[in-house]
Amino acid sequence: MNHDASLPPPPRRTRGILLLGLAVLGLAGAAFVLRKPLMMSAPTCMAGRWHGCYDTFNGVVLMTLVTLPPAGLVAWVLARRRRAAGVASAWRLSLAEVGMVHGTVPWVWMILMPGAGAGVVPGRVSLVPLRDLVTMGPLGIVGNLLVFASLGFFAPMRFAALASVPRILALGAGCSALVESAQYVLWLDRVSSVDDVLVNAAGAALAAAASRRWWRTAGRTPSNGPRPALVSSG
Repeated sequence: MNHDASLPPPPRRTRGILLLGLAVLGLAGAAFVLRKPLMMSAPTCMAGRWHGCYDTFNGVVLMTLVTLPPAGLVAWVLARRRRAAGVASAWRLSLAEVGMVHGTVPWVWMILMPGAGAGVVPGRVSLVPLRDLVTMGPLGIVGNLLVFASLGFFAPMRFAALASVPRILALGAGCSALVESAQYVLWLDRVSSVDDVLVNAAGAALAAAASRRWWRTAGRTPSNGPRPALVSSG
């Protein structure tokens, strides 16, 4: 018996369950660390009030966590419909679609929250690269990296045309530029900074690199059409 033979790799389902478990543990840990500020908005959010919930960072984060189970249910329904239709990689495509939306919309919502002088203070811009980066602080940098991280992570898994780090970098920069422009045009009492665009795009690119092994590429997409029969030349 050859004891030196390499063990077979774990099944794909086992790896998926392991990754899902790690993600759940990570979310649970983050919720535990942030439990005190999140619970401050819980009574208002549970009462269905807009003010004090959806116009605060704590309230938006809390509702994002609360809506995780419904988002998972939507992904499950989409995956079942795709599997019934014979679509390959049904779970990957469904999770990617739900993840892009659920992981990006709350961040954009928080970015577009109006400040105290909204509608009165004109829009302000900062076009000097790296000038605002010094004043962001670690929390601000991490937050800006996460704004389009879900988009960068899941978009290449859903769209083969986006399966490239430079393309995701450009996508993140474009989306961030649109959000920063909206801040300026709508007079939200916020500073539209080029550093926000740079950090947002970098976060999307880093997230895309992290999901590289699950990217959807044209070469790996199975064809549903009939395969040509092999003809013997002899």
